Amino acid sequence: MIRKLGLALTFICAAGIAQAEVQIEEITSPGGIDAWMVQEDSIPFTALEIRFEGGASLDAEGKRGATALMTYTLEEGAGEMDARAFAVRTEELAASFRFDIGQDQLSISARFLTENRDEAVALLHAALTETRFDDADIDRVRGQMLSSLASDAKDPDTIAGRVFSEAAFAGHPYASNSDGTEESLNALTREDLIAARDGVIAKDRLFVGAVGDINAEELGEMLDTLFDGIPEVGAPDPGRVDYALEGGITVVPFDTPQSVVSFAQPGITRHDPDFFPAFLLVEIMGGSGFNSRLMQEVREKRGLTYGIGAYLAPMNYSEFLGGYVSTDNARVSQTIDVVKAEWERLATEGVTQEELDRVKTYMTGSYPLRFDGNAQIARIMVGMQMEGLPLDYIATRNDKVNAVTLEEVNALAKELIQPDRLHFVVVGQPEGLESTN
Repeated sequence: MIRKLGLALTFICAAGIAQAEVQIEEITSPGGIDAWMVQEDSIPFTALEIRFEGGASLDAEGKRGATALMTYTLEEGAGEMDARAFAVRTEELAASFRFDIGQDQLSISARFLTENRDEAVALLHAALTETRFDDADIDRVRGQMLSSLASDAKDPDTIAGRVFSEAAFAGHPYASNSDGTEESLNALTREDLIAARDGVIAKDRLFVGAVGDINAEELGEMLDTLFDGIPEVGAPDPGRVDYALEGGITVVPFDTPQSVVSFAQPGITRHDPDFFPAFLLVEIMGGSGFNSRLMQEVREKRGLTYGIGAYLAPMNYSEFLGGYVSTDNARVSQTIDVVKAEWERLATEGVTQEELDRVKTYMTGSYPLRFDGNAQIARIMVGMQMEGLPLDYIATRNDKVNAVTLEEVNALAKELIQPDRLHFVVVGQPEGLESTN
């Protein structure tokens, strides 16, 4: 099955801005694998973006870090090729493969020339199905991860994130580092990595986007070849977890002249009908640029920090509204008071029409700039699929933004913004500030 939709997108190229008509096709391979694609024949090159939903949150109990260690070892040899031979062959084909892992997804970004497509796909297929997981490679990658964990233990930003996650999502994989702990990493075996691979790299978790010199028939055949032999069904989901952190302050003593502050409250899901009003509301409060309320009140008017922001975090199994700031230890208490006051003002007074119009102009104007190459378009298409967005979302997204009214935003502000649930995690030596719980 193939569905087509013509979308006018803006591309940035070396010569300037050019308008192009892009045809997004939704295909199903002969073997039943769904994918979205954009055929662009001007350059003999294809960008392939692959996502497996679930990511590190699918780690088996007691095996934290297994999915991450497995992911980082995927390109360390396959079949008859050891790590060096695999790297040499990839370079010979002028191909590239990037494997990344997060709490909610494992992503693979592949790039290859049309003339080498079959060989590149065969190489990637081997990495996914014939992974060597040699002991020496596992130990080397494990060592790199342990070194990173040791570094993270001394990083105030990472400490703030860890303390927040442990409190907000206790009992769920979200509560712990996806790379595991020193103890859990050292206990992992080759068999654990094989089990982790088969748990997350499975067809029921698969999303694909392709952009470049390839047609629907070729892509269908390629996908059936690439994913031949991977499990039909992966590991079970960990299930939802309610955001559990109540309002207050948690101070984590750390020897540094400047404290790092993370703050958060319950959020909103990506599928909530009020997501667009929420998106605009949070952009007004703490979005990018100098016009957000937090930047104006905390930096511009009072000079308390260099940067501050707020963001929505709609994850697979939970959601929150978060923020961040860092400031001198002597100014932490004042900074928190200003943030609290702005949170309260937003909940009670809402936003102005001028603020809403300004953020709409920014959001609609900046959106087309995201489509600046094959790889980025492939990533956007996969993200749309994972979020359950329709095929015409790119064409209608700005219309949805512009359709949001001031009344909708301010009604949501009273419901979404919860000053009494705002919790601050402070890592540093804040003067005159103590934990409240």
